[in-house]
Amino acid sequence: MQYWLMKSEPDEVSIDDLAAEQTVPWFGVRNYQARNFMRDAMQIGDLAFFYHSGCAEPGIAGICEVCSEPYPDETQFATVSPYFDPKSKIDSPRWLLRDVRFVQKTPYIPLAELRKHPELADMRLLARGNRLSITPVTPEEWAFISRELMGLQ
Repeated sequence: MQYWLMKSEPDEVSIDDLAAEQTVPWFGVRNYQARNFMRDAMQIGDLAFFYHSGCAEPGIAGICEVCSEPYPDETQFATVSPYFDPKSKIDSPRWLLRDVRFVQKTPYIPLAELRKHPELADMRLLARGNRLSITPVTPEEWAFISRELMGLQ
């Protein structure tokens, strides 16, 4: 099993939206490296921290699980979508997504709190200039955040 951190703006899809829907497509990824993580590295059953970004206090809001193989993100073909990509073709889509399912809502862990812990100093989320919407999380980082910051077993 691998671990991930997946960012979503809460006004687009929040942890509460995921809890209500139970499963959502992780659409709108328009960075090749993040797309490649979904396409090539993620596996069904991998766990991810659900991270609220683009809000007053960014942070981890819950846990989700990857629950589908990659498939084309339909928003790339919708001309009315902010995620429309005129260079993407139906027979050769550029952008993929995976479905994620709700696992649990957790205590909210703000970005500022994550930065306080030397155990997380190398976490990709905390790297200067990191803007990726999907990043790998090491098993050690996952364990520290889960146990020490969230109080999970």
